[in-house]
Amino acid sequence: MLKQRVHLAHAMPRRFSFGWGIVLFLLAAILLLYLVGPLLYFFLALPWPTVPTALSDPEALSALWTSCVSATIATILVGLFGIPLGYLLARFDFPGKIFVTLAIYLPLVFPPVVSGIVLLVLYGPYGPIGSLLTAASLEVDNTLAGIVLAQMFVAAPFVIVAARTAFEAIDPRLEQVATTLGKTRGGLFWRVSLPLARGGISAGLILAWMRALGEFGATVVMAYHPYTLPVYTYVQLTGIGVAGALPLALYSLGVSGIVIGLILFVQRRFGGSISV
Repeated sequence: MLKQRVHLAHAMPRRFSFGWGIVLFLLAAILLLYLVGPLLYFFLALPWPTVPTALSDPEALSALWTSCVSATIATILVGLFGIPLGYLLARFDFPGKIFVTLAIYLPLVFPPVVSGIVLLVLYGPYGPIGSLLTAASLEVDNTLAGIVLAQMFVAAPFVIVAARTAFEAIDPRLEQVATTLGKTRGGLFWRVSLPLARGGISAGLILAWMRALGEFGATVVMAYHPYTLPVYTYVQLTGIGVAGALPLALYSLGVSGIVIGLILFVQRRFGGSISV
């Protein structure tokens, strides 16, 4: 009798788990199909005979080059300033820390066009900073510098949050041991904390680069010219139609696939992870 009760006690949760497992599987499959379906149909709808001509178009190649160069510059600058900020947030408490954290997350929830507007108000030709730059013949709107400013604004949170998460994952006792060995705060950061956090930081930088590469809304407001790949794709869409924009999406898909592969490699190699 006791054995039967024990058997029933074990059997009931298994049947319950199996049922919920089917439900979870179906829910996951539906979302996965929703995400993958458009990509699969994209390759079916692509006008393949026109693809070589569209991808070899000088304007398309120029837009791709502009996107890659500007995204690289933006990522370097964000890393230069964002990694130290992530470290400060991970290791120190200070007045107003909650407001700093809020300011970091705001670009993630801002509509991209709003991000471009707030940048244009400040850095545009009639803004307080932009007017000074204009007087010195250093306009940033409709220039590569304007593109970089827009990309930095939307990509910065990915680096800062990734760096903060990576630094917080480090056992503080390791830093305490280094302190007892005579390491200064600067030496502690460069010799201990940064190497240990390199996995998460590297993945964050790659993710920020990908976000900067795909930025459209803030860029189109802040610097419509020179064309980035997303802006040029939109120009083709509005000028020629879907058939003119579809081949350009191959550039984005190809670059995105490479970057995602790099992120997975970095996470596997260094144990980094992304939390945004």
